[in-house]
Amino acid sequence: MRRLNILTWHVHGSYLYYLTHAPHEFYLPVRTGRPEGYGGRSGHFPWPENVHDVTADAVRGLTIDVVLYQSTKNYFVDQFEILSAAQRELPAIYLEHNTPRVHPTDTRHPVDDPRVLLVHCTHFNALMWDNGRCPVVVVPHGVVVPDDLRWNGQKERGIAVVNEIGRRGRLAGVDVFLNLRGRVLLDLAGMGSDRLGGLGDLPHRDLHRIEVDYRFFFNPLRYTSLPLAVVEAMALGLPIVALATTELPRAVPHPDAGFVSNDLSELVDGMDGLLADRALARRMGARAREVARETFGIERFVRDWNAAFRRALGKE
Repeated sequence: MRRLNILTWHVHGSYLYYLTHAPHEFYLPVRTGRPEGYGGRSGHFPWPENVHDVTADAVRGLTIDVVLYQSTKNYFVDQFEILSAAQRELPAIYLEHNTPRVHPTDTRHPVDDPRVLLVHCTHFNALMWDNGRCPVVVVPHGVVVPDDLRWNGQKERGIAVVNEIGRRGRLAGVDVFLNLRGRVLLDLAGMGSDRLGGLGDLPHRDLHRIEVDYRFFFNPLRYTSLPLAVVEAMALGLPIVALATTELPRAVPHPDAGFVSNDLSELVDGMDGLLADRALARRMGARAREVARETFGIERFVRDWNAAFRRALGKE
């Protein structure tokens, strides 16, 4: 397809980094101080040359093909502040990153417009939201599987990567993590993790370099979309230990690529087994890496997004 000019906001840095592997020009509005959504090419990511910062005041002068919204603030506030009337009539996509919060099955999606293509990042999310009149497609996560980083598992510990786990509470499984940290050797990384004795917010590449030393990856989150950190850990070759909630049972084959269960005692037994048997961890991690290549490869992700862009443009 032809190269598109796409306006979007910096909402989730990791997701945006992988999205910009699509062969299009991405324009990110920025404001002084880089407040929420206006961070542009910020963070620890090696942004490619097709990602461009543009001041919010200059957005009205851009030639845009598609507007990609990623939050209710983008859709209900930002578009009216920075887009022209003509730009607001352009083909539009709303990327929903999250599970419904008010009620798991009866929450109507806030965007209810048949002209807006609603993209969910998991089949679970698409099933649980009441999507109203929006046309819906699912684009599962995609990541770059690194060739130069590979699991070695020399550290007899597990690692979890969750941003603001303390602030997000039970939804992010802070109680689950603290419970199991008292029974198994576990480290924590991510924004705000230092407040719980964790490793803090590490640059993307540095985090991956550190992760490959751990015996397994633990995901304590109860009710969020499939975390990119889980998919990245699979791509690095870490076996996964996770709650069997949302999209996790579909994403992580149990017991081939890890242990997925809502029985915490079963998860502890799995962790203990991985810590005691590095060869077992190696086999599970190798299967996790295969799944990452087969299911979450960046090439498939780009193809799916190109299909979504074509649909938004009325080409399919």
